Amino acid sequence: MSLEMRALCERCETTTLPHDAVAYICSHECTFCPACTETMAQVCPNCGGELVLRPRRQR
Repeated sequence: MSLEMRALCERCETTTLPHDAVAYICSHECTFCPACTETMAQVCPNCGGELVLRPRRQR
């Protein structure tokens, strides 16, 4: 199973999260930009899980 590389922050809806961008995800693959992640204290508002740095994928 492959990690889904979402390009949209689920909080502010910025679309600046391409495959090689810095983004944060939870274990359910909810995706957030760095600014929103910091504001939410690195906790996913959907599941309460920890938000961690998403691995970068080369195109």
